[in-house]
Amino acid sequence: MMETSQPNTVSKPRLLRGVRLKFDETRGEWLLLAPERVIKADAIAVEILKRCDGTATIDAIADVLAEQFSADRARVGADVRALLGELAAKRMVDL
Repeated sequence: MMETSQPNTVSKPRLLRGVRLKFDETRGEWLLLAPERVIKADAIAVEILKRCDGTATIDAIADVLAEQFSADRARVGADVRALLGELAAKRMVDL
């Protein structure tokens, strides 16, 4: 089992070089593409990853998403940290 790290809430996540988020028109779904890897991204992951541009902090991303979806801020923050920690462990996101 891959160990995930808990990212710092003031980290400014960004996709690593060679990793990109792309909508596949043929399949009608979002994909996270990396060399020799493809991960299907669900709607929640897409909303988080769209904001991983290296300028917004993890806290800022969680704040925007909690407001946009009228969701519990603590829950959104935990979900954002969990996803980004997992992707960082897979070397797809830089924290």
